[in-house]
Amino acid sequence: MKAKTLKKDKVNIITLGCSKNLVDSEVLSGQLAANEIDVVHENKKLDHNIVVVNTCGFIDKAKEESINTILDQLELKRRGKLDKVYVTGCLSERYRGDLEKEIPEVDAWFGTLELPLILKQFDADYKSELLGERLLSTPQHYAYVKISEGCNRTCAFCAIPLMRGQHVSKPIEELVKEVEALVARGVKEIMLIAQELTYYGLDIYKKRALPDLLNKLADIKGLEWIRLHYAYPSKFPLEVLDVMRERDNICKYLDMPLQHASNNMLNAMRRNITREEMTELIHEIRKRVPGICLRTTLIAGFPGETEEDIEELKAFLQEHRFDRVGIFQYSHEENTSAYEIEDNVPAEEKERRAQEIMEVQQEISLEKNQEKVGKTFKVIIDKKEAGRYLGRTEFDSVEVDNEVVIHSKKKLMIGDFVHVKITKAYDYDIEGEVVE
Repeated sequence: MKAKTLKKDKVNIITLGCSKNLVDSEVLSGQLAANEIDVVHENKKLDHNIVVVNTCGFIDKAKEESINTILDQLELKRRGKLDKVYVTGCLSERYRGDLEKEIPEVDAWFGTLELPLILKQFDADYKSELLGERLLSTPQHYAYVKISEGCNRTCAFCAIPLMRGQHVSKPIEELVKEVEALVARGVKEIMLIAQELTYYGLDIYKKRALPDLLNKLADIKGLEWIRLHYAYPSKFPLEVLDVMRERDNICKYLDMPLQHASNNMLNAMRRNITREEMTELIHEIRKRVPGICLRTTLIAGFPGETEEDIEELKAFLQEHRFDRVGIFQYSHEENTSAYEIEDNVPAEEKERRAQEIMEVQQEISLEKNQEKVGKTFKVIIDKKEAGRYLGRTEFDSVEVDNEVVIHSKKKLMIGDFVHVKITKAYDYDIEGEVVE
């Protein structure tokens, strides 16, 4: 591709949103590099001349961040710092027609599944033989692995099927090769991600095949930790728990977004599950995998939500004492079924409710962390900051969960595993010392 400058093109990819977007950016990076195009991710040096912004269109705040990032890059282009600005990802998929009219300075817009078209802008070929190969933007010791694309669920609040399409699973053999290649490059931990993990395999194997996939991945030598993100609670395949219990390198960790706990809200959200069924599932999960870490995500301020619903949700948290909880404030998204309902909870009230819920969880989190004091855990070292090391136990995922602050007189290597005896506990982090 010809640019205004005489120097060789250098592409910077900026990723917004979730880990699924991050994987897409890594795959694009790998394809560009295989075509001998210089590519970087989140480049701070500003020595590139082309930018690809991989956007998020999930909720209002994410859309606003995406738009602001695009405008920032266009300002650099206006000042002659960039030759081209391309936009891809969920926001582009969902609002391309409107965005092309409102921001005509963008050189080209692409949807979520248009990687070959992006490559054409660089006179580059899509190399199908690069099965799972990509340039990791994460530290070398962990990586995200996307096992499927899209979602068949019809949750009332969610616009993701509009941006990502219907559920499509990747074949087991393909995923095994991808993970083997990652492990060969030094990856020790993989986080399996999808819009809906538990639906995996229904489209190509006519059954829920996540347990089969896990067994195959657990056989890969050198793979120390396998972590599960975004499991849907309705019709949860319980065989997953048996595999988790039996295989040492599958973390006793499950990220299962429940969204709410009052039947009133679960029905309005079209979650296909009741509070009673969720309670039964949680008991069964903990029975089959003793000591499992349960993470969930909740929504505050869905249309029609009452104070009684919030009190029910808080009581549910106190009853089940989740290890990790994240919360979103409801965002009124066009073309979802909830968009037909009046968004009748004011923004400040959504914020108050979310804060109230997290105060309940904060207390639970502190108590659970205090229970760890005096115990020793296997910890992976993620980074060194301000003279101390930061790591995670098998019960913590990257960025969203607790960190272990580690004190060590000896030098520790990033990506290594050490045993840490916990000496202090805080609301969301723990602190300890390396033991031999």
